[in-house]
Amino acid sequence: MRKLKFPSAQTILLVIAALVALLTWIVPSGKYDTLTYNAADNTFIRKSLETSIVIPAEQASLDELHIKIPLKKFTDGAITKPINIPNTYKETASNSQGFFEFAQSPIKGIIAASDIIFLVLIIGGLIGIMSLTGAFDAGIFWLVNKLKGKEYILIVLTTTLVALGGTTFGFAEETLAFFPILIPVFIAAKYDAMVGLACIFLGSSVGSMCSTTNPFSTIIASDAAGINWTTGLYGRILMLIICVTISILYILRYAKRIKKDPSKSLIYDQKEAMESHFSHLSKAEIVPLTGKLKLILLVFAACFIIMIIGVALLDWWFIEMTSVFLIGAIIIGFIAKINESDFVNAFSKGASELLGVAFIIGIARGVSILMDDALISDTVLYNASTLTEGMNKGFFVNTLFFIYNGLSFFIPSSSGMAVLTMPIISPLADTVGIGREIIVNAYQYGQGLFAFINPTGLILASLAIVKIGFDKWIKFVMPLVIVLVLVSMIMLTISVY
Repeated sequence: MRKLKFPSAQTILLVIAALVALLTWIVPSGKYDTLTYNAADNTFIRKSLETSIVIPAEQASLDELHIKIPLKKFTDGAITKPINIPNTYKETASNSQGFFEFAQSPIKGIIAASDIIFLVLIIGGLIGIMSLTGAFDAGIFWLVNKLKGKEYILIVLTTTLVALGGTTFGFAEETLAFFPILIPVFIAAKYDAMVGLACIFLGSSVGSMCSTTNPFSTIIASDAAGINWTTGLYGRILMLIICVTISILYILRYAKRIKKDPSKSLIYDQKEAMESHFSHLSKAEIVPLTGKLKLILLVFAACFIIMIIGVALLDWWFIEMTSVFLIGAIIIGFIAKINESDFVNAFSKGASELLGVAFIIGIARGVSILMDDALISDTVLYNASTLTEGMNKGFFVNTLFFIYNGLSFFIPSSSGMAVLTMPIISPLADTVGIGREIIVNAYQYGQGLFAFINPTGLILASLAIVKIGFDKWIKFVMPLVIVLVLVSMIMLTISVY
């Protein structure tokens, strides 16, 4: 009998989209009124279903709507997205999504996610040019020789640096650029691709989960909750240290086991295919690191450094990031003296390698579009907020942690989750006698932990780049998820007593 194969990421997401479409026939449609700041004429726009009214941008307007956010947060540009207004939820006419809406959702998702899709494709093109120059192989051989006998440093350093990026400026989508580059290094160091995936993805996820200065998580959530983002900062730093340490030890344990016995790898059946796909190291050819190749690697590294500086300090986003990688590919082509036709072919081939990833990103966005069009996300939020009424504070905060786990399936964006949920959920802290920073923590830990396995998040796109099945990732990561769930619950419980 032929062994059943676990479905691809694209199929998993299409099944989820179909289930969500069916869910829209069961879950009632509903909507909160929203408030948006209009900087052009210094007013608020209150939108209620099909009607909109303009109200003065004054603190009195916010107080009247029971929004505990200082006016300055709107006028300074800290909050730019529409926020939900408490106590305004109302059911609407059903907007169930049928077959045609389901069929259109991947297309709508691809269009909506075109910014990140183009980033991924341009990065693929850059990788194609780098592969043509031979600079990758030369750099990998040099690095592996330098780390001989101390390969564990690669795990500790990569996970720590990526986690620092996640906790400070929300290093998440940008990590997709690092998988094709770093996975060959881990394979050359006699680890498997799972170790490289874990270092990058878990580092980013744990960093974002324990955000300290991340503007897309901690700062925007604190603003929307009406508190200063530094409130509760020391507790988050402690949580970051604990969770990063646990994650590194978990990866090291797995890495040590497979280095000693490669057959223990969860992806041992893919060993030859992985080595063939990600590197030419199986040929055992020593590639000398010439001056020209060093310059190419320097330009390549500079692309990532410039991207990180731009995102962290200059408010760059996908257009600017994508442009950096495109310019980097062209400069490398000139340095390597690649003729025009070879450049175009290598760039196109590299981009095509990540086309499947682009489709995954689009289909995942399409799932969110189905929920938004059906107006069921606010219904889920409303029922979640009413569920916690009357609970004692210890039970309340842990229930909220799990609620945020579930909500992140419907709202995978951290900033979107913050502006939609905080005005509704944060006032509940006052009723149970806890600080609103604890609500922010429950939001961060809940959403961040579910991101480890959330199919509407980045994990399926990451797995597609690394060529690892979702089933194998679940098998690898679930023990760590369970440990971090327990750690989160303990930390949250301690914080309320």
